[in-house]
Amino acid sequence: MHRRDFLSSTAAIGAFLALPAAARAQAAVGSGDAALAQLFDQVFQEALPRSPELATQLGFDKGANAPLKQRLSDRTAQARARDVSRLRLAIAAIEDVAPETLSPPSRLDREVVLYSLRNQTIAWDRFKLGSVIRPFTIFQQGGAYFSTPDFLNSAHTITSTDDAEAYLARLDAFATVLDQESAVQADEAARGYLAPDFALDLTLAQMTALRSPPAAKNNLTLSLARRAAAAELKGDWAARAAAIVEGKVYPALDRQQALIARLREGARDSAGIWAVPQGDALYAAALAQATTTTLTPAEVHQMGLAQVAEIRGELDAILKAQGLTTGSVSMRLNALNLRRDQLYPDTPAGREELIASLNADNAAMQAKLGAMFHLPPDAPLDIRAVPTEIQDGASNGYYRRAALDGSRPAIYFINLKSVADWPKYTLPSLTYHEGVPGHHLQISIAQGASAPLLRKIGAFGAYTEGWALYAESLADTLGGYATPFDRAGFLQSYLFRAARLVIDTGLHHHRWSREKATDYMVQTVGFARPRSLREIERYCTQPGQACSYKIGHTAWLRARTRAQAIMGERFDIKAFHDILAAGAMPLTIFERLVEERAMAAMR
Repeated sequence: MHRRDFLSSTAAIGAFLALPAAARAQAAVGSGDAALAQLFDQVFQEALPRSPELATQLGFDKGANAPLKQRLSDRTAQARARDVSRLRLAIAAIEDVAPETLSPPSRLDREVVLYSLRNQTIAWDRFKLGSVIRPFTIFQQGGAYFSTPDFLNSAHTITSTDDAEAYLARLDAFATVLDQESAVQADEAARGYLAPDFALDLTLAQMTALRSPPAAKNNLTLSLARRAAAAELKGDWAARAAAIVEGKVYPALDRQQALIARLREGARDSAGIWAVPQGDALYAAALAQATTTTLTPAEVHQMGLAQVAEIRGELDAILKAQGLTTGSVSMRLNALNLRRDQLYPDTPAGREELIASLNADNAAMQAKLGAMFHLPPDAPLDIRAVPTEIQDGASNGYYRRAALDGSRPAIYFINLKSVADWPKYTLPSLTYHEGVPGHHLQISIAQGASAPLLRKIGAFGAYTEGWALYAESLADTLGGYATPFDRAGFLQSYLFRAARLVIDTGLHHHRWSREKATDYMVQTVGFARPRSLREIERYCTQPGQACSYKIGHTAWLRARTRAQAIMGERFDIKAFHDILAAGAMPLTIFERLVEERAMAAMR
């Protein structure tokens, strides 16, 4: 598509952008808002067919977009190239809307969207990869084999025969996508972009877990059969799904597993991204994208060391006050981890009891939010265990946003591979991070705000993860930690994220081994070694991402302190938190906006 065609496809936008630059500059502030809004909507609508999964996750696979519910996205290298070409057209069109013709909210929208779209071109333009933070197509937390079964089970809703037929169509497409990603990964491996051997071992184990049940017993089949029955849909759904799994999905998975096994033979054992072509440049790009700052790896490393020392001092005082005085902070935390009064039974009943406790903590905190927020939303949140077939490589906890149309609630996943990973004192802070006042509150507010869809779905990990950590401290203010040990769990959460700054830069900049990084996690944070190892293996394949949390948290604290300094006694915590309605954004823009709002309030 030519850039001119892109612009002229919406008449109002084309007319505005056709004005000479001088005329656009003389236009009244706000006169360009409508054109920008229409352009954003066009960019969004043109992106949906390229990402049917996103359409489903947002609840936009209905009406005219209903055919998208039958598809999965194209995962070929050619599709990546086409997507970047379209991004460049969108960027150019948005750049042509003069900022001086926009109202302040639209000017902010323009700045944030451009930042996001430009970032999305970097991986392909500089490295011919799909992502700088997730540079490998297939690894223990990446690839259709990992994401699609869970997506079909938890995001693809089934309430009608058409929904069930669409599920079958997607199941058929799953086989195609597996082969597409196999081809991409083979090409990337030939260029030196392949996950390390230990990550591929995890990948192969998870593929085996997905492949091992008979097709009729695979969750890909059972999920459709179970939900179709619940919706009272007539048809032999289980048999039809099993036939696709047996005849198409399993052969494609076999081909992919054979490829990864072959690539595993020559895979590196080094943990850091420095070992791949352009590794240092790739890490610099990943760190910049993950943190939305210009911090160098050396600066992030030193920040982490300083914060680790500070938080350990606070934890030391709490543990000593509770009679835990012998050994290092991590040794005392490890001892606390093993106490019977801190552990749920490692049984199905114990897992149910654990999840019930998470729901209780989230509900209790929801009732307290009015002290910190204006009219906090009370959106439903489904708390569930990570599916067993992906728990070996999955994160310990993560959040999936609700569909924008309300057809599916948000989900907070917790990895219950080992209940021993979750001593009771560690759980409240996790719930306040993933639930309220963390991700669930922040994203619910952003999704309910009057903002362009491109802003509502914008992903800035440093902002959102920084908020979630900041929210853990808000929960402390609101009395969310009932015991000194609960508060120790909250501080351990902060220690964990500070240690990540040291570890991520250690792996990818200072060239630490996986073993050295794991030792540091165990000796610093007090997590069990299996959990620590699972964390380290994730950082090895997603450079920079682990740094987003504490960098973001530091920015939220700094922004609040700055607003308080400007406003003095007029500072209002509820008004400060109203900024959540402006949506996620890069930290540099966020801190500037907080200062501008505070200064404007004082005029």
